[in-house]
Amino acid sequence: MTFTCRPPADPQVMIDNDKVKVTRWNFQDGAETGWHTHGWDYVVVPLADGKLIAELADGTSGEYEMKTHEPYFRKEGVNHNIINITGRDFAFIEIEIKP
Repeated sequence: MTFTCRPPADPQVMIDNDKVKVTRWNFQDGAETGWHTHGWDYVVVPLADGKLIAELADGTSGEYEMKTHEPYFRKEGVNHNIINITGRDFAFIEIEIKP
């Protein structure tokens, strides 16, 4: 894991109860989430078309095209850093499913 000069994404927690945590992640162009590990299964819903890089703990990375309102699901345990390379501001809703 490395340190960067990228601006941080702005997480805004919308709901946090005993069942779910819902966070809106707002990214400036080039912003990143910072390294984190997901402790629960989660669903991401992009609020616009965009392009992200996912840096993974094993040193690999990949580019992902995001489509407006097309959700995807991931299992708990994912460790990554997400970077907005859309060329403009971008946002998604993350829904973490608590056990």
